[in-house]
Amino acid sequence: MKNSKIYPWIVVALLWGVALLNYMDRQMLSTMKDAMQIDISELESATNFGRLMAVFLWIYGFMSPVAGMVADRVNRKWLIVGSLFVWSAVTYGMGYAETFTQVYWLRALMGVSEALYIPAALSLIADWHQDKSRSLAVGIHMTGLYVGQAIGGFGATVAAAYSWHTTFHWFGIIGIAYSLVLILFLHENKEHIEIERLRRTEPKEKASVFKGLSLLFSNIAFWVILFYFAAPSLPGWATKNWLPTLFAENLNLPMSEAGPMSTITIAVSSFFGVLIGGVLSDRWVQKNIRGRVYTGAIGLGLTVPALILLGFGHNVIGIIAAGLLFGVGFGIFDANNMPILCQFVSAKYRATAYGIMNMTGVFAGAAVTSLLGRWTDGGNLGMGFAMLGIVVLVAICLQLYFLRPETDNME
Repeated sequence: MKNSKIYPWIVVALLWGVALLNYMDRQMLSTMKDAMQIDISELESATNFGRLMAVFLWIYGFMSPVAGMVADRVNRKWLIVGSLFVWSAVTYGMGYAETFTQVYWLRALMGVSEALYIPAALSLIADWHQDKSRSLAVGIHMTGLYVGQAIGGFGATVAAAYSWHTTFHWFGIIGIAYSLVLILFLHENKEHIEIERLRRTEPKEKASVFKGLSLLFSNIAFWVILFYFAAPSLPGWATKNWLPTLFAENLNLPMSEAGPMSTITIAVSSFFGVLIGGVLSDRWVQKNIRGRVYTGAIGLGLTVPALILLGFGHNVIGIIAAGLLFGVGFGIFDANNMPILCQFVSAKYRATAYGIMNMTGVFAGAAVTSLLGRWTDGGNLGMGFAMLGIVVLVAICLQLYFLRPETDNME
């Protein structure tokens, strides 16, 4: 099967399911605060809830570069399978948590296991898809994240119908079962297997785990990409962790309604955004080597007015429209991160590079998650969302000025 012409798209389909589970398991906690605080009183504090959401991001961030370096050196299939199995087991175990401390450390463990997935998955897709299909393939994979985010938004709804314990159990079992599907049908790219073989026959290369890091950090374009990736991560993680709360506060809705409404709004619009961004980028780069850079800038540009409307809107139509605009823009941006990286970094170090990018983005997200927790307690969550647009504007300017690729696939 792996020699079939359609197998590269089978890889995308298989990893789409993993991406869905990745975001579903992490997202549903953000909507289940009200249900869980009945049994765990510490969650009544928004500051404590912010700490709970932030610990995942800090651990996830620290592990991302490590995950990238590991993914560049081992069989990515087994890394992905193991990651999925562990975080699904953690999700299942969350249903047995009885104290804030237990939830806190389980959330931290989830950060370790989920960090191993994204660098390995995106570098695997980039190896199976080149030139005319790379952005579209990455974009389609990203839709799995958004669908998972939307389904995770129903965590509060399922918890209201059954219990938050049962909700965690069900979602965890689904992920454990899907890891068995990957064992049967997911395969590594032959070029990566060859790179693994060469590394094993070159002791110096194997011993020098920091060689890739030195090559990356001596590349000025990579520093720009780091900021370009980190800046939009501020509103990106803010919407993942605090948008349900913003919808509930600004529209005076119960979380069982605000959770699905907010996550579905972002997920549906992002779904279309990554498809638009993928197709546009793949076509534009055939005519202009900076086409992927321009496409990403267009996407980020759409998020700026969206953040302002999200922050200051107080009616259903306005806030949903802002959410839709943000989702489309962020989706366009999201579909082009790995393809832009491929224009500046060779296949040998892409997972490492993306791991470092993920770390910077997640650390930014962890900081803003904690900050918005304090602002929520002070009644300033909307103002916080609006101010994030300023940082995004700076990222757009730096991206357009400095990122000038010479090839679409760095060797």
